[in-house]
Amino acid sequence: VTLHKIEYKMVNRILIRIKVIQLHYSYLLTQNDISVEQARKQLHDSLDKSYELYHALLVMMIDLTRMQEMNIDYARNKYLPTDEELNPNMRFVDNEFIKSLVENEDLNKYLKENPISWKDDVYMHLLLSKITESDIYNEYMSRPDTDYRIDTEFWREILKKIIIDNDDFAEFLETKSLYWNADLDIINTFVLKTMRRWAEGQEHKLLPMYKDKEDEQFADKLFDDVVKNQDKYNSLIDKFVNTDSWDADRIAFMDRVILLTALSEVMNFPKIPTSVTLNEYIELAKQYSTNRSGVFVNGILDAIIKHLKKEKLIVKE
Repeated sequence: VTLHKIEYKMVNRILIRIKVIQLHYSYLLTQNDISVEQARKQLHDSLDKSYELYHALLVMMIDLTRMQEMNIDYARNKYLPTDEELNPNMRFVDNEFIKSLVENEDLNKYLKENPISWKDDVYMHLLLSKITESDIYNEYMSRPDTDYRIDTEFWREILKKIIIDNDDFAEFLETKSLYWNADLDIINTFVLKTMRRWAEGQEHKLLPMYKDKEDEQFADKLFDDVVKNQDKYNSLIDKFVNTDSWDADRIAFMDRVILLTALSEVMNFPKIPTSVTLNEYIELAKQYSTNRSGVFVNGILDAIIKHLKKEKLIVKE
């Protein structure tokens, strides 16, 4: 996914498109085993878990800080503590960004209804050790001074280079939620963008679940339309595949699902420019299908869009 395009809203349409394509893929393969209503519930459950992960990554930074504070207290109060243990460097536990997270109204409101805690996970102790043994940590702790921006950037670096870029962490997430592991990369970008905006002095708000009612309905409408009109869209795809010297019977199934979903968006969402739809689904094809899928989806979708416009079958605002 072209992450630089991600807008400051949650759950954004890039994530919704990914979820709908994934659900279409499984539903179209197993539609005799699951109802449309059950599939739609899976879609909403998946989006809810994505939003949960967004908050969970923020809470993780709080819990890691609290764990280190406990370690410091333990060392200070043990029998015969060293001078360093009696007078520890408190910069990590006094981090101003973490304090603002702890006090954040949006986060506390979410956690009141959806409690999240990492404190009892053994892996968190291993992760804390990785952090405190890192060059990022040592450079931060030895700085002559710090401020809110530096404190926030410190945690951005920790998140990017130690937590997320870590195979062990990905495996650990699988034990928490299969949804979480699949969503980690894109949700991490939301967290990093939130932190960057706070560091820049913008209002300390967390991302809302949806930008507006229209975004909230986007996923259901996109999914339902493909289910309802898949034969119509498949005929259109096959028509242009054949004229473009591609073998319709050998289209990768994921490519076909991506094209079905893209056509649904083109034909049912007049406020979304066709160029946006085209670009987004080309990127999704590159990420989720074969090496040639981006070029293939680009060619077929572009040809179909031109045909639909010529026949005045789509009208964009």
